[in-house]
Amino acid sequence: MNHGWSHGAAAVAALTFDVDAETPILAHGGRFADRPMVMSHQSYGPDVGVPRILDLLDEMDVSATFFVPGWVAEQRPGLASSIVDRGHEVAHHSYSHRSPTTMTAAEERADFERALDVFAAQKIEIIGHRAAMWEASTTTFDLIAEYKLRYDSSLMGDDRPYLVEASATNIVELPVHWSLDDWEQYAFLPDPNIGPGIESPIKVEQMWRAELDGMRHYRCLFNLCMHPFLSGRPGRMMALRRLITYALECGDVTFAQCGDIAKWAMEDTELMHHPLPRYELDPQVYPD
Repeated sequence: MNHGWSHGAAAVAALTFDVDAETPILAHGGRFADRPMVMSHQSYGPDVGVPRILDLLDEMDVSATFFVPGWVAEQRPGLASSIVDRGHEVAHHSYSHRSPTTMTAAEERADFERALDVFAAQKIEIIGHRAAMWEASTTTFDLIAEYKLRYDSSLMGDDRPYLVEASATNIVELPVHWSLDDWEQYAFLPDPNIGPGIESPIKVEQMWRAELDGMRHYRCLFNLCMHPFLSGRPGRMMALRRLITYALECGDVTFAQCGDIAKWAMEDTELMHHPLPRYELDPQVYPD
């Protein structure tokens, strides 16, 4: 059996951090900029969480990918370079963190390109993309192809890397899932009302260990999505430390940046193709 994309590992672990900072809240409305509690809750991510996470990654000797909205990189000019300088990858995560599915094609293009301009001005190489809230549109993939990015990480069509065709070009998809997202475990704000509530880090660690064990059995991509304003808090950092330690002790898990995993996937001649879902619907059965 060909396991080229995994380089022989039982599972490949991608530690990914969405450095959203204030953008998910501002996407609900600019009025929230005048709410110090809400804004401080979000700014904790880049200001406190990111340095703490970088120190942990150094200590554990594993690398990660940080998906950064262009607005966040623009507001904090040294942030992206501080991540790259520590040996990690910075990837495209929109400019404004508005969902592509809520924008016109022209609006999405402007947002996508504005983020690229920010990173180009900061001399940050970008080879990958993750849509805000994972809500990619069909336009999203045409933009990824047009700007020759290597991969996307927004879809859920598999639990291994696969190929998506856009504009006659194959794009590597590094799939995600809600069960491996800390937002579903830790996020809470009363207004705007976000997140289902706050779970114990011990419970979250156990769930993620179970997912990793399953993925080791089926040779999958353990694509863990975390947010520094959530997972950067002390008790959650300790749970992440224990999870990384467990994965390292398994002896058959490889940690890698998304860009490297995408490269391995492109070299795998047996990688699966999954077309973007497209449907011809009867509007009398499924009206808009």
